[in-house]
Amino acid sequence: MRVLIPYIKRYKWDAIWATVSIVFQVFATLWQPRMLQTVMEAIMKQDKATVFNYGIGLILLAVVGIIAGIINTVYSARLALHVATDLRADLYDHIQSFAYADIEDFSASNLVVRMTNDVNQVQQVVMAAFQQVTRIPLVFAGALALALTTMPEQWWVIAVMMVIIVGVGLVTFKTMSKYFAQTQQDIEDVNTLARENLMGIRVVKSFVQEQAQITGFAKTSDRLRDVTAKIGELFAVLMPAFFLTANIAVVVSVYIVGQNVTAHPTYLAAISSFTSYLMQILFAVINASFMMTFASRAFISMGRIREVLDHKPSMHFTTAGPATVPGDITFEHVTFTYPGDKQPTLQDVSFTAPAGSMIGIVGATGSGKTTLAQLIARLFDPDSGRVLIGGVDVRELPEATIRNAVAYVLQRATLFSGTIAQNLLQVQPAATPATMARAAEIAQAAEFIERLPETYDAPVEERSANFSGGQKQRLAITRGVIADPEILILDDATSALDARSEKLVQEALDRELTRTTTVVIAEKIASIIRADQILVMDGGRLVATGTHKQLVQSSAIYQEIYATQKAKEGGVANV
Repeated sequence: MRVLIPYIKRYKWDAIWATVSIVFQVFATLWQPRMLQTVMEAIMKQDKATVFNYGIGLILLAVVGIIAGIINTVYSARLALHVATDLRADLYDHIQSFAYADIEDFSASNLVVRMTNDVNQVQQVVMAAFQQVTRIPLVFAGALALALTTMPEQWWVIAVMMVIIVGVGLVTFKTMSKYFAQTQQDIEDVNTLARENLMGIRVVKSFVQEQAQITGFAKTSDRLRDVTAKIGELFAVLMPAFFLTANIAVVVSVYIVGQNVTAHPTYLAAISSFTSYLMQILFAVINASFMMTFASRAFISMGRIREVLDHKPSMHFTTAGPATVPGDITFEHVTFTYPGDKQPTLQDVSFTAPAGSMIGIVGATGSGKTTLAQLIARLFDPDSGRVLIGGVDVRELPEATIRNAVAYVLQRATLFSGTIAQNLLQVQPAATPATMARAAEIAQAAEFIERLPETYDAPVEERSANFSGGQKQRLAITRGVIADPEILILDDATSALDARSEKLVQEALDRELTRTTTVVIAEKIASIIRADQILVMDGGRLVATGTHKQLVQSSAIYQEIYATQKAKEGGVANV
């Protein structure tokens, strides 16, 4: 509950009104049977005035109860909605502070479930709490006290009923709690499978894996169904058991009254009030049971939410430091191991790249090329050694400085739903149409953007499904260059472009971004053949550096890569 207390305090007046109104509603609920008892006694005495007066009183009491119920529902709903909205926003904000490793640790689908399903569970329990938490003890205590004062001789009927109901409830809800925890996990698994399938639908279709996907999804979905069915079966037994116990208590009470009606004729009027209080006690226990159910699920959800909110980002940024840095890059004996791995991905890597130069990185798959680039952008921190930008250790630079200085364009272009202009403005909020046009010309994206009726206001659909692979890559490069970064990292970012477009992009980068240090990770030698310095990676180590001509002469690994590509392509453009 400590997660919710600060949020409830923000809306204390909603909480106060919800609580005060429930007190009036409970009073109206409890006092109606007592007034009905008085009416019944007046009827037996043929006292028409008392019947009329108390009849009017019953109507007024009902109106008070209805108004109080409406007020309680409105303010409980407002409070629950505000708490859920703020909690979801704070979760999202906190996740934005996570390092890349933190996101990987939780997984994207896991975090989505926590921001949606878990927060919804909390919203439901907050509303139920302010509708029932105050009501339940007041109704229970009031009904119990009034029942005992109405027919004190039948206290034992109430006691036996309570023992049976509470015993059945405790046993049942203890079993349910473990099923609720499993339900949350199964929902998360179903969401993960659905997300992976829909995002990878092209692969599924290409390899005719529809049936395998259906089988895997059905297995997980069936597990969720089975757990939910077990919860439903427990409820199916629980509710009849409660009502059976209460009805037996009513029958026993009526029988006892019938046996003693001659000695106590007033019991005829009291029995209706007594049975009403019995049922109110029952409903209080039932509502408490439901609250236990909601609470058990919500406590699991709150624990999962608290786990995210309490998680400290694995990477911290200083607030002091230069606002800008030049684009020279230095690695000093850098070693890095991914969390959970035993073997380092990078080992003792050292090199220097002057500002404004072009750096190419080549090597076999898994040699550490992308990892090296991620350390430049400080998506991870090295285990040992230092990564410097402009002569300053990246760990001593503010986050804004790094993000303004380094632009990272991935092979798999990720564009956000909205418009082309909105995607570009994410990087450069002050960008003008002329700035966008210049960036698009550099990335060779202008030719297809200007053919669109809306040009830069053209929509970008979810996962940019309305653009081809090459168009997405060119838009991603446009976004990367629009702010004139000090360092531009192209992680195989031209792989979907044809040779002509790739050449035009490289020429435009050389011509327009003269002071930008360009780091190009490429599988093709042709993409980095004109680089000022080429880094050859193998097994996480930097095994050779130099220009293309130098490496062709001195590096066996580079020679092998070059020879293989030359044989496949019939030669690599202009050595």
